[in-house]
Amino acid sequence: MKQICVVGVGYVGLVTGACFADLGNKVIALDVDEKRIANLNNGVMPIYEPGLDELVKRNVKSGRLSFSSSYKDALKGAEFAFIAVGTPSGVNGEADLQYVASAAKSIAENMSAPLIIINKSTVPIGTGDWVADIVKGAQRKAVQFAVVSCPEFLREGSAIADFMNPHRSVIGSLDKDAASKVAQLHLPLRAPIVITDLRTAEMIKYASNAFLATKISFINEVADICEAYGADVKEVAAGMGYDARIGRHFLDAGLGWGGSCFPKDVQALAYMAREKGLNPQILDNTMTVNYARRKDVARRVESMLGGSLKGKTIGLLGLAFKENTDDMRDAPSIDIASALIQAGAKVRGYDPIAFETARPHMPAVDIMDDPYKLADGCDALIVVTPWNEFKQLDLEKLKSLLKSPVIFDGRNIYDPQIMKAMGFEYRGIGRQ
Repeated sequence: MKQICVVGVGYVGLVTGACFADLGNKVIALDVDEKRIANLNNGVMPIYEPGLDELVKRNVKSGRLSFSSSYKDALKGAEFAFIAVGTPSGVNGEADLQYVASAAKSIAENMSAPLIIINKSTVPIGTGDWVADIVKGAQRKAVQFAVVSCPEFLREGSAIADFMNPHRSVIGSLDKDAASKVAQLHLPLRAPIVITDLRTAEMIKYASNAFLATKISFINEVADICEAYGADVKEVAAGMGYDARIGRHFLDAGLGWGGSCFPKDVQALAYMAREKGLNPQILDNTMTVNYARRKDVARRVESMLGGSLKGKTIGLLGLAFKENTDDMRDAPSIDIASALIQAGAKVRGYDPIAFETARPHMPAVDIMDDPYKLADGCDALIVVTPWNEFKQLDLEKLKSLLKSPVIFDGRNIYDPQIMKAMGFEYRGIGRQ
C-alpha cells in the first residue's frame, strides 16, 4: 500500500484518487474549494461520471479514500503527490498554469519528507522543469523531491474504465528512480508503460489529443464531400476503419468535438508552435473545420423549414458536449442555440443529465424535463448529443407531437430510410 495525495478533485483528480484507492492504496484527495470537499465528505459528487459515485463511496467506507482542504494534512506521510488541477485556455489559446503554480507552491511549503510530485494535468512542454523550479524556490527547508510527468488519457463518460484498462501509461522524468517508482504504482493496471523524459511525456499527451481531434475534423470534411456526391459517410468510415493503420475510432461524422480537452489542447499546441516561429497549419484547420460545423446547423435547419427560422420553435435533443457526462464546457449546443436565437427562433433543450449544468450557459433556452414535452409544438428537432435514450424514443409519438415532422440528426443516430418511410423530413450528416 502506497500513500498518495491528489491535488484537485475535478474529473481527473477525483477519478485518479478513487481508482488508486480501489487498487489498494491510501489516498487523500485535496481541493482548496472547501464547499466541494464538504460535499464529498457528505457523499455528494461534484461531477457526473458513470460509476464514480459508487467507487468513491466504497473506498471512503473502506478507509482508503478521504478528502481534505489542508495541504499539511494531505501531504503528511505521502510518498506521491499528483497535481490534477485545471489548465484552462488563456486569451491567446495558451494553457493557463496559475492553478498548477499555486499547487506546486503549496506542496513545497507543506512537504516535510521526500516526495515524488507528478503532473497529471495537461501542461505545456517544459512545465515539469518549471514546476521543479517553483518547488525548489518555495520550500521552507530543503527536502528531496522529484518531478514526474504522467499525463492522463481519460475520456469523460468512460473515465473509470480508461483508468483501469489503459492503452498505455506514459511516465516522464529526469530522475530514473522516481520514474521507476511511478511505474511500479501503475503495474497493477497491466498495461504497457512508456518511460521517457519530461518534455517528451508532455508532448505525447498533446500530440495524442490533437491527432484524435484532427481525425474527427477529417471525417466531418469527408462527410460534406459525401453529401455533395451522394455517398454515405457511415459506410465510408466503416470501410476505412477495417484498415488497421486507420482504425474505426473517432471516425463518427457529426457536429464536431467540444468539452474540456480537445479545444484547449489543440489551441495550446498551436500556440506553442507559433511561439517557436512555426506555422501549425493542420492544427489551425482542425479547429476551423470543427467550429464551422456548429455555425452550419442553423442554416441547414432553416433550409428544411422553407428558408426562415423567424418565429419557429426548435428543440435540441441533448445539451452536454457528449453522452454520459453533464459537462457543458465548449458544448456545441451553446453555439447552436445562440445561432438559432439570432435567426429569430425560440429554442428548447432537453438532456437526461446536463439539464442543471446547462442552465447558466444558455439562459435564453427553455430547458425541459422530458423529450416528448420538448417536442410538443416544435417546428423541428436537432439531435445534438447521441444519448442512448434518444435512440429508443417512440418516433411515431414524436412525430405526432411535432408541429412539422422535421428532424436534423447532427449525430447520425437514426436510419435515413426508416425516418423518411415514417414521413419525417429528415437530414443527417454526410448521408442521403
